[in-house]
Amino acid sequence: MSDSTTVPGWRQAHLGHWLAQALQRFDARVLVLMARNARMPLALANLCARGHLTASHVHITRHLSLAGSRLSDLAQRAGVSKQAMGKLVDQCEAWALVQRAADPLDARARRVVFTDGGLAWLQAYEEAVRQAESELRDAVGPEVAAVIAIGLEAYAA
Repeated sequence: MSDSTTVPGWRQAHLGHWLAQALQRFDARVLVLMARNARMPLALANLCARGHLTASHVHITRHLSLAGSRLSDLAQRAGVSKQAMGKLVDQCEAWALVQRAADPLDARARRVVFTDGGLAWLQAYEEAVRQAESELRDAVGPEVAAVIAIGLEAYAA
């Protein structure tokens, strides 16, 4: 029999698996680098170092507009439910990363916006991403890193 169910290990040896593994490794490295960033607020660095701020919280960092975003828009961009994003925002609000503010376009609506500490977190995130990308280039070589970036960008588009 030659169908894929008889080939051992196929579920852990496909592109989706390797993409997920690479993202987990990349996000974990970014969080380690952020925890060590001297410009990051100490409380956030400590939360990060102790594993309380995780890749889940990075969804907010990746998808929150600098001008702020409605919760439903933020959830949609992150690909999670509004309820799940609401819980992440609640945690990040408790840690002073974000706050809910009035929406200037709709008095009934609220927007999630970065706090000053959240903007420092965002700066540390940018620096950590750049460092992690540099480490990836060093690990696989600049040509392979370029092919990975071009291929993933084309695939995701």
